[in-house]
Amino acid sequence: MLRGQNDGALGAGGGATSSGDEAKVAGVVAKSQVSHSLYTESRSTRFAVAASSSFLLSPPPFYLRCFLAVASVGWFPIQPPFQSAKHQCTTSPPPTSAAFVRMASPQCCANPPTPSPDAREGKVVESFGGLRSYLAGAQESKLSVVLISDIYGFEAPNLRNIADKVASSGYFVVVPDFFHGNAYVPGDDVHVWIKEHATDKGFEEAKPVIDVLKEQGVSVVGAAGYCWGAKVVAELAKANEIQAAVMLHPSFITVDDIKEVKCPIAILGAETDVTAPPELVKQFEQVLSSSNTGIGYFVKIFPGVSHGWTVRYDNNDAAAVKSAEEALADMTDWFNKNLK
Repeated sequence: MLRGQNDGALGAGGGATSSGDEAKVAGVVAKSQVSHSLYTESRSTRFAVAASSSFLLSPPPFYLRCFLAVASVGWFPIQPPFQSAKHQCTTSPPPTSAAFVRMASPQCCANPPTPSPDAREGKVVESFGGLRSYLAGAQESKLSVVLISDIYGFEAPNLRNIADKVASSGYFVVVPDFFHGNAYVPGDDVHVWIKEHATDKGFEEAKPVIDVLKEQGVSVVGAAGYCWGAKVVAELAKANEIQAAVMLHPSFITVDDIKEVKCPIAILGAETDVTAPPELVKQFEQVLSSSNTGIGYFVKIFPGVSHGWTVRYDNNDAAAVKSAEEALADMTDWFNKNLK
């Protein structure tokens, strides 16, 4: 796709730090509300999220800072509409680093898959570049795609189905286990888990995987990352390790990350996403559109879906399946345009 084309995108625009901050932030918060009172359970403490009268009477800078934290960082344990209490994240008060906590919305834990060791059309190998991996497609292919999972890991059935479908387009697909058998388990403290599974470590472990692909004759490598995995993809794109990138409902990504990307990139976001709200995704698009690097990009915000919709969907929900398949088609099309 030529630089600047973004069919289906909502368009570039200012983020939550432009004029009318309070109104924009309040709108994002409102979309995340589940009921009239915003309360949610942690393991032992009930956190009141609804603003009290004393909060509203606080000085404006504090008021704006707190609402921005909810909108753009999303660490308050708000339970989204699609998340049952059974599958709610357990959260502890997070560190102050926005980069660390940007993912910490319960949306990142919603609709957990049931891990399956089944190989499906591909196979599982004990080591590929040092990581246990699911492989799909012809290993002799000169085109390869690395899929990097969300916090639920490489055994998620829908992710393996995606790998098989991408492989059917002529790619050798690798889905590494960056969590070494320790994917997130619903009910665990997500902040603790994130701290123990840093994306910078994932980036370092991805490089040997790419080295092995090159050693076996692969000429071009693309990478797609879901939620947690999107940050690893961003680092690979910044380091010029890959030739095409796709980020789906990304976490941890900053505007500065986007400024440093060195390969064609597609960003697929959700209309309802506390972790990567449309306002932030549109900031990413604005950076890409104003860049003089000539890097191709594609930005699209999917209506009526929430964070995680591309890989954690109910196969019995026709609308959910349709949206996920549309995202898969966009991703595959992006790789076809930039790797073939």
